Parts: sequence; C-alpha cells; structure tokens
Amino acid sequence: MIPPSSDYILALSCADRPGLVAAVSAYVFAHGGNITESQQFGDTRTGEFFMRVAFTDVRGVGETALQAGFDEVAEQYAMTWQLRSATTAYRTLVMVSRFGHCLNDLLFRWRSGQLNIEIPAIVSNHRDFAALADSYGVPYHHIPVTAETKPQAEARLLELVEEHDIDLVVLARYMQVLSDDLARRMAGRIINIHHSFLPSFKGARPYHQAYGRGVKLIGATAHYVTADLDEGPIIEQDVVRVDHRMQPDALVSAGQDCEARVLSRAVAWHSDTRVLPHGERTVVFS
Repeated sequence: MIPPSSDYILALSCADRPGLVAAVSAYVFAHGGNITESQQFGDTRTGEFFMRVAFTDVRGVGETALQAGFDEVAEQYAMTWQLRSATTAYRTLVMVSRFGHCLNDLLFRWRSGQLNIEIPAIVSNHRDFAALADSYGVPYHHIPVTAETKPQAEARLLELVEEHDIDLVVLARYMQVLSDDLARRMAGRIINIHHSFLPSFKGARPYHQAYGRGVKLIGATAHYVTADLDEGPIIEQDVVRVDHRMQPDALVSAGQDCEARVLSRAVAWHSDTRVLPHGERTVVFS
C-alpha cells in the first residue's frame, strides 16, 4: 500500500477567461501550498480551459480543508474540479476473458509500484486466470455471462464495485459488451482496450484478417467506455510497424504487446489524475 503523503493534485476545467491561472495559484499559496508541477490548455475551438496542478501541502492543512477552501474559487469561475492526494491509490477492478496479456501486465506493474492503483478484485466470465490472480493474492470472481443472465451478471459487478469502493474498472480484454445503463452509470470510470483496426476487421481473429490484407501497421486504442460501442473518448493509442515476413501469430504477439503498453499508460495517466474529459475527446497532461 502506498503511504499517505502531503502532495495533492488539483484538476479542473471551465470556460476560458482571464485570471484563471492567477486564481488557482493564489489559492494554493494562500493555503500554504508549494506548486511542483502545473500544466494548462486552452481550447480555442470550444473556449474551454483545462488545468492540472500538483502541489505540496507545506503547512499540513489537510485534504478536507483544502477541498473546502477551493469551493469559493470554483464557484466564482463555474469550474468542474477534483482534488485528491497524489498518492491515494485508485481502487481498480480488472475484468478479463480469455486473453491474459493485459491482465498479466497490469498485475506486474501494480505489484512493482509502477501504477498508482490498488487491485482488490478481478472479474471474469471464464475461469482461465484464477491461478494468476491467486499468485498475486487478488480475489477472483467468476461471473458467467449469457444473453439471459447479463442483467444479473452486471448487478453482481455493481455489488463488487460498491463493496470494494471501486474508483476505476479496467476491461483488460474483457470480451463482453457492457449495457448502455452500466456505461452511463460509470461514465468516465471504465477504460477499455482494443486493437486499432476498427472499423475494419471487425469480429473474430482481427489480426488474421489484417494479415490477409497485408497491413503494414498494427496498433491499439485505450478509451473510456460509453454507450457507443468502442467509440468512447480516446486516452492513448500506439502503433507497431509490421511487414510481409511476419506470419499471423507474429502479428498477434506484436499486437498484444502493443495493447498491454497502451492500456498500462492509460491506467497510469488516469490514476495520476492526468486525464480530463472534453466532450467526445480527452485532454491528457502526460
């Protein structure tokens, strides 16, 4: 478990106007904070402003007082905002089906301290990775899903989310479509990963389909889940160059490596409060 800290992250968005940076800086100074990192972005297309500030609570004011102290600033500028301890781990539930490369990568990075998350539960519609979960000491919940049992399966998932006080759900190649209702209830709190061939090569064996068409680039996309299948706001993408010498199995291997890297970066940025929603897009202070 990551120890408590006096370091905090303030992330906000609002309509752009003069004085925003000054107002935030003055607030931090007035409450005894020392800014260690500051990033901002003004979108001239939409007129919106985004900011992420990391600061140290030098005086030991504490999170509750810092939260209360910013209310007046936020109200004045009609800000959407969040403030949290920089080292408070995001409680993360990971879901997986029968491809374990992303799950394995997340577990390793979590256990080695590379991700600011805690994983209290893994959920799967198959039993394949129960032993892997057990090797990390993480409870493994087998929740089978059929068309008839999907409502009950999602109800059980929401019970686990509440029981474990989950901040984030990660679909680490979970091959079931979540209902629109679940996607809406957890908007901005579910991250998915998939290959970047979409909308081409849909369905089964996409890498084999890509091989048949002689693709030269394969890649992966991590995004937030919305009611629109695989069309949520993109957090991160990457590509790998391939050529005619690579057989389908080699493409699958390269694609899985890419998927694991992209998903881990998306989870890292989300759990460091570096991703701010921006309509159908995101602002990522990487």
